[in-house]
Amino acid sequence: MNFRKVVKKFIPTGLFQKIEPFGHMVEAIMWNALYGFPSRKFKVIGVTGTNGKTTTSYLIHRMLHESGYKVGLMSTVGYGVGANITPQMHHMTNVSVPEMMKRLRQMKREGAEWLVLETTSHALAQNRVWGVPYSIVVFTNITQEHLAYHKTFERYIAAKRKMFEMANRNKKGLRIGIVNAEDAQATAFTSAIENPLTYGVKAGDYRATDVELKADGVAYKTRIGDHEFNIRCRLPGSFNVYNSMAVVGVGNAIGLSVEQIEKGIYALEGVEGRMTQIDEGQQFDVIVDYAHTPDSFEKLFRDLQPVVKGKLIVLFGSLGGGDVGKRSQQGRLAGEYADIVVLTEEDNRMESPQQILDNIAEGVLAAGKTRDKDLFMIDKRPDAIKFAFNKAEAGDLVLLLGKGHEKTIEDADGEHPWDEIGTAREALRDRSSAS
Repeated sequence: MNFRKVVKKFIPTGLFQKIEPFGHMVEAIMWNALYGFPSRKFKVIGVTGTNGKTTTSYLIHRMLHESGYKVGLMSTVGYGVGANITPQMHHMTNVSVPEMMKRLRQMKREGAEWLVLETTSHALAQNRVWGVPYSIVVFTNITQEHLAYHKTFERYIAAKRKMFEMANRNKKGLRIGIVNAEDAQATAFTSAIENPLTYGVKAGDYRATDVELKADGVAYKTRIGDHEFNIRCRLPGSFNVYNSMAVVGVGNAIGLSVEQIEKGIYALEGVEGRMTQIDEGQQFDVIVDYAHTPDSFEKLFRDLQPVVKGKLIVLFGSLGGGDVGKRSQQGRLAGEYADIVVLTEEDNRMESPQQILDNIAEGVLAAGKTRDKDLFMIDKRPDAIKFAFNKAEAGDLVLLLGKGHEKTIEDADGEHPWDEIGTAREALRDRSSAS
């Protein structure tokens, strides 16, 4: 047990949350000084938001890499420089300050000059990214999430906005903020930066037109000033129109050409655990996605339900110790859109697995589903995945949600190795050999 966990054990939760940011700031200052303030050696592009952070970060990184820039990446899924990206094994987006310092130092040794830094509200609220000289910042969206930690939606917004305020204080940076104009909280972010640039489909300084949503990606046109873009993004889903639009804004702010932006966005074939399609020769479709919020559920279901030829089968759980209020919302959305709902573990941590499933099931039942008919509760995720596949027939779509790229699954006795994509492939092969 580390020192932080020992302290947390003896200090009331409310008091600990008040003093924790100061402890992290002291730690950040100390480690930055020891490592020579390594983040100052980079031009930093920060990306924050409830959903879309990782995909947007990967798209920006790939665009800069394809354009010949030496660029590093730190995200939920992986970190590294250029094409050399290492999978993220930690169960968090922004690692501890000493680990971050080590990675920044190594990136500089590898010649990186730019850094794309996916940044969470926790890292911002706790001062774990203290000293990072953000130059360009991106806000994708904000919806109900992490309220178990932030307590109120207003504090959650304030934590995200902090990245824009940090960028605005960086006199050596570009002080440019790329903001989703269609988010209800957009003005909280545009007002915090000297040079805001907004995007959207229905609103924004630049807008997507002639939007095409296809099984293999999205396409649209947009214009910033005199520059016209014909964007093709190989990541499906209407949400990737918005994610890639943010990337257009970043490329334009840096000064990339139209061709560099178009080619850079098209170059990214996928992000692990983000709309990852699994094909082992089965007659139904399987997609693994990290979606784990009501907002991401609704967007995903809304896009996919109309194109599914057969049944839509959805498997998911919810984080133990997390926002209890969102569970019934997730359940209701799954119950409304899916034909079959399979509830299972996500990361139970110290919470009762059955309690989590019951919380979700309230929403599923309210949407009209019936236990053991089109609502099933199976605690162990590998068993639930096999069950969902056995329910699938030709033309169906099975969605495995909530874990995505993550390499561990956590319960009361700690973290255990996990591979959602690998587990799905193995289950499909076993099913095929048994038939």
